[in-house]
Formats: sequence, structure tokens, C-alpha cells
Amino acid sequence: MSITAEAPIPGTAMAGHNRISTQALTSVARAAAGEALGVPAHDVRADWSDDDGLLALSLVMPVAVPNLTAVVRDPGRVAGFGGSIWERAVAAKAEILRRVTELTGAQLSRVDIRISGAAVRGGGRVH
Repeated sequence: MSITAEAPIPGTAMAGHNRISTQALTSVARAAAGEALGVPAHDVRADWSDDDGLLALSLVMPVAVPNLTAVVRDPGRVAGFGGSIWERAVAAKAEILRRVTELTGAQLSRVDIRISGAAVRGGGRVH
């Protein structure tokens, strides 16, 4: 026996509900954060808390940095990585919030980032 469903009529709401698990939200947040600061998602720790009914995301992660010897020879390499660690973390907060909201539909109140280390990368732009 097979069961078929009729295609929904565009613009019509379907009965039922959708839920995104905390694990799925966490995976999306880790991936977005890793992309934003140039590190693998598995190096990112993400925790959620309630912020007056919205979700607050706290991240602990390293950040990709250029080889410091190369920076001494060519200070422009810092700009090639997107600026200072501080500038990149500030910009990443907005990017992560936007990306997680776009992909999951969850409403985040804020993103907090704590940089836990540095991952030396040889390239220029990390995005």
C-alpha cells in the first residue's frame, strides 16, 4: 500500500508544526561561526540560553590568523584576513546572527563570541 499526499496550494498554511532540535541549531551555529572566522566547525563550542523569549548564542572558538613572521614582513596580510581579531569578531557576530536566522528561522537576540585561541593559516582571505 502506498500513501500519496496532494501538493499544497501555494500560500495556504498546512496543519501541524515544525521543530528544529537544539542539536540541529547548534550544528548550524557552529558551521556559520567557523565560516565567519576561518576555522573548522568542530573547533567551535556553541551554547544557547533564553533571553526574554529569544535565543542568545554564546560561542567559544579559535580564530584563524596569518603567520606572524609573514605579518612582520608584510603588515598588509592582516587586512587580507579581514582586519584585526577584534574587528573580525565584531563583524562575525552580525554575520553569524544573520546566517543562523536565515537558515533556521530562529529569532536570536544576540551572539556572544569568546576567542579561545589562534589557528595559524598561510593564506590571505579566509572567507
